[in-house]
Amino acid sequence: MRVAYVMGTASGGTGAHVAMLARGGQERGLAVTVYGPAQAGRRFFPGIPPAGPRGPAVTFVPVEIAGRPRPGRDAAAVLRLRRLLAGTRPDVVHAHGLRAGALAALALAGAGGRRRRRCALIVTVHNAPPAAGPAGAVYALLERIVARRADAVTCVSGDLAARMRRLGAADAGLAIVPAPPPRAPGREAVAAARSDLGGAGRPVVLAVGRLAAQKGFGTLLSAAASWQGRDPCPMLALAGAGPLEAVLRAQADAGGIRVRFLGERGDVPALLAAADVVVVPSRWEGQPLVVQEALLAGRPLVASRTGGIPVLTGEDAAALVPPGDAAALAAAVLAVLDDPGRAAGLRAAARARAATLPSEAAAVDAALALYQRIAGLPAAV
Repeated sequence: MRVAYVMGTASGGTGAHVAMLARGGQERGLAVTVYGPAQAGRRFFPGIPPAGPRGPAVTFVPVEIAGRPRPGRDAAAVLRLRRLLAGTRPDVVHAHGLRAGALAALALAGAGGRRRRRCALIVTVHNAPPAAGPAGAVYALLERIVARRADAVTCVSGDLAARMRRLGAADAGLAIVPAPPPRAPGREAVAAARSDLGGAGRPVVLAVGRLAAQKGFGTLLSAAASWQGRDPCPMLALAGAGPLEAVLRAQADAGGIRVRFLGERGDVPALLAAADVVVVPSRWEGQPLVVQEALLAGRPLVASRTGGIPVLTGEDAAALVPPGDAAALAAAVLAVLDDPGRAAGLRAAARARAATLPSEAAAVDAALALYQRIAGLPAAV
């Protein structure tokens, strides 16, 4: 089976998910080609798997699909994709994200009837679209293109799947987006992370993610303002980088908030192990890797009740609060820090919930079963 993955600019979970599917499919005998920005190739495919006994190597081909609408660049990306797909003639095109999905649909439309007979289009929707403004109008169009032209749509949360069905998607289900297998950090790594977190004699509140509006870190800083008078004062640490870093730093400075901006980190397991509570204050999420990583690490978790988060955590493995509610967020964090029994209960519930999370192998198996069903081809084993 020949499978082509199409992805746009990716900085986190989406890129890791595509890489996981591509490598897993190649190991199961698929011929895999990935089309996406050169930046994504460097980050997520630095070591292309070599050809093995079951099949050829994964091939990465640069196609510059921008992270936001660029009419000229988008048209060039569609034409380039059309030429490349016509040359490789995949059985399945699996695009990730609304922009990549819509551009792939337009590229395949140039093949006319041949596309309907020979190539299935599957699109995975990883994020909720903007709700208003010019960006909202553009993404509404992208949603309609994907809903009407894709043979199947998978979504990272039930609310997105319901939205795509309302827009006309005939086959819209849930995608499986697992975290990578956990790596237990050593004592020295945890001690070093604790030092970086600035937690000497203080409880540490950790958040991990891109410094962007979706992640709700402004709400977290507002929550942290309410505990600055405590003794000892909890130390807030943000691991990640992004376009709002300067804004968040200014907010912290204006509020006199003790916070450490850690930047991009490669030792997230150690940071999780060193933290007293992990916070995910996002405005919306699908199946965020950091939530799964916190559960797998058995850490007390406070998170927004939004998107796919409650499905991952259930009602017991996290303290769930309304997104954007700084007062509720602060109260939930302090309840964990002030009550050892509450923290212990969350740790135990997290470990139990982690045992139910899907594996990478299950995600690859589900994708291959979908390819076989939609394209009508024999499944790889």
